[in-house]
Amino acid sequence: MSARTTFLSKLLGLYLILISLAMIVHKQATVTSMNALVLNAPVLFVVGVIAVAAGLAMVLGHNVWSGGVLPVVVTLTGWLMLIKGSMLLFLSPEGVYGTLIAGFHFEQLFYLYMAFVLLLGICLTYAGFKSTDTASSR
Repeated sequence: MSARTTFLSKLLGLYLILISLAMIVHKQATVTSMNALVLNAPVLFVVGVIAVAAGLAMVLGHNVWSGGVLPVVVTLTGWLMLIKGSMLLFLSPEGVYGTLIAGFHFEQLFYLYMAFVLLLGICLTYAGFKSTDTASSR
């Protein structure tokens, strides 16, 4: 396992755990913020620019489609970040709202989405630290 895969697995995993827990604790504020964010074109543009930059960094730095589940999941995460960021840049605020908020029933399925994000974060974090332990014990 490459050091880059291990690092990104830990980084993404811990990030997803912290963000999902904060969003779960503050569900109504999260839903309100997301609804307001996607309907505010200037803020949506800035978030899209940041998301595209992060997605591009992931895709250019770690575009690995072999070597096990962990490298592929890290790569897929980067591609999903890039796709989401591109959607935020190119869709109108109404299009983003219709696709990402209303289309995915964000408020109704909030806890299901957050549970998935939390579980993904736990898996990535565990795999990242386990891989480090295995490598350091050799």
